[in-house]
Amino acid sequence: MVGWGEFAEAAPAIASVFTRRHAATGKLCMLATLRSDGYPRISPMEPRVFEGRLWLIGMPGTTKFLDLARDPRFCLHTATVDTQVTDGDAKLWGVVRDVPDTALHQRFAEDLFADIGLDLRGSEFDHFYEADLTSASSVEYTGGHLYVTVWKPGQPERVIRKQ
Repeated sequence: MVGWGEFAEAAPAIASVFTRRHAATGKLCMLATLRSDGYPRISPMEPRVFEGRLWLIGMPGTTKFLDLARDPRFCLHTATVDTQVTDGDAKLWGVVRDVPDTALHQRFAEDLFADIGLDLRGSEFDHFYEADLTSASSVEYTGGHLYVTVWKPGQPERVIRKQ
């Protein structure tokens, strides 16, 4: 599995679309997890890249984090409202790993406070999930064509042009 930094190096086109769309929506994405009955769950969340790693952090005890504690697989999709996908969108697949490093948690809380004013400094985090990526894709519409870029670890990005 691959962390954010290695992914961004190996798949710069997809990482660029993800970063652009993530910023454009106020950092909102849609997180797909698996419920205990096996059905998918879609939940809004605001993932963050911090210290070169992608973090899926949020309100403790919510169903999406209970899902991840039980089954670490996920799909993260940039929020898309444009049916023509003129600004693109991206999807990241992977698994989360809980990182119980309180010093890291506090650095993250300091950064979050400096960035958006949300004060979690001094808080204890039940779960602190780092995303390890297993694949990714992006879609962009340019010059009358749809371009789908696909990436898997150990392989270069591959672009598929659709009419």
